Amino acid sequence: MVLAQEKSTAKLPPSKHEFADIIHRLEAGGAMLPDTPENLMQIIGIYKAYAVPMDFYWRDLLYIGERVFLEPLPFFKYFIPQEYLDLHNHYAGDDADLRIWRGPATAHPELLAFMEKGETRKMPRLLHHWFHDRINMEFAEECMRAMLWHGRDMGYGKFDAYLDSDEYKANADRAIKAYFKYNPAMLGLYKLFPEMFLEQCRQASYYANLGLFWEVMAPVFFEMSDIYDEGGFKGVPDAMNFLVNGIFAIAGRPIYHHVYIRGERYEIIPKSKGFTWLYEAALPYVEAVFYRTSPFRGTKSYNAQAGQIPTEQKDFHYGVLYADKFPVGTAGIPPTLLAQDMYHFLPQYLRDYYQQHCRGEDDILVQLGITFQRSMYCVTSAVIQALRTALLYPLDDPNPRHLQANREFFEKQINRFCRPEFGMKDAARLRQIQTADYR
Repeated sequence: MVLAQEKSTAKLPPSKHEFADIIHRLEAGGAMLPDTPENLMQIIGIYKAYAVPMDFYWRDLLYIGERVFLEPLPFFKYFIPQEYLDLHNHYAGDDADLRIWRGPATAHPELLAFMEKGETRKMPRLLHHWFHDRINMEFAEECMRAMLWHGRDMGYGKFDAYLDSDEYKANADRAIKAYFKYNPAMLGLYKLFPEMFLEQCRQASYYANLGLFWEVMAPVFFEMSDIYDEGGFKGVPDAMNFLVNGIFAIAGRPIYHHVYIRGERYEIIPKSKGFTWLYEAALPYVEAVFYRTSPFRGTKSYNAQAGQIPTEQKDFHYGVLYADKFPVGTAGIPPTLLAQDMYHFLPQYLRDYYQQHCRGEDDILVQLGITFQRSMYCVTSAVIQALRTALLYPLDDPNPRHLQANREFFEKQINRFCRPEFGMKDAARLRQIQTADYR
């Protein structure tokens, strides 16, 4: 699944952009992240560490969206039943729709081992939960909420607009009434406050959306880790091109939302609507989580008179590409809870690398966060290159006007890290990731 790196012939004068070197690197088929062995090692190692908890995230997100649904007090929504641990990933295993990872389709062995013992010892799952010795699903839910909150303003696909349609409301109405069929109190509340229940249903649809997105990304990252271990990646562009290839390979994967109530399936968002993985999940995820999200609680005032955050959601710049990495124990950005999850599944070569720098084990969550940030700049580069491939011209196009259009596209993408308003330019970490000193 590795694409040959596209090469461009020099037919344009040098860019005068602030990040001209990065523009030229993108034009040559590279990534925003420099091509060094250290960077390649870091991003592949963190992809592996991310993929294992992600294997839990996507399964639990689907379980919540499909089974927990509108449970008023969902105390056990993070307790995945065996049915969902055994659920076959559509992109791994012998029966895969498209086999991306050569490994098993059921829950990853390292995930199952951690769920059993955690960092402490084998004990009932409820005790693991209370001691917070578990996978932190709060991070996954924070990503889901970012997609839900920013959904109406991102300009990708038609998924979010469909959630306001009469057809969606009719489908949701049938499922809500079936779910509370034997609960007259909740049915009464639904009659009094229908929009409240519909909004919870929309949130459940985003649970399903994100779950279906990560179901693809987990085997992609697992396979990248295996290829790296086999010596298959020679540089960062190879890794980025694998991601580009993967984006196109599964771009048309259906995005839907089905709810299962007492053995019957209710199609809230049917597959027949034609919503696809690329436009309804992948691009909105990158926009909402990598770029936007929302300010970490307590660092910015939402008061309009304070003027500390943008008035337009499209100008939000609090995602992982901008985040200052400090461990604050949160699910949002900076995602300390994700760093804690990844910590359990680090490849040994990445553990050894962290021991050689800074304070070793004492600041390993900070180092994890920075490595994760580097890796997401690589993923974002893959998205940018995929969009350029889909919308514009080959990198080796002989027509200078086409190359100029490509350059303008790349410069427009990089300009998102150059704006001084609200400290965007200072917050962006594009400049920092150009050197190995950013630790």
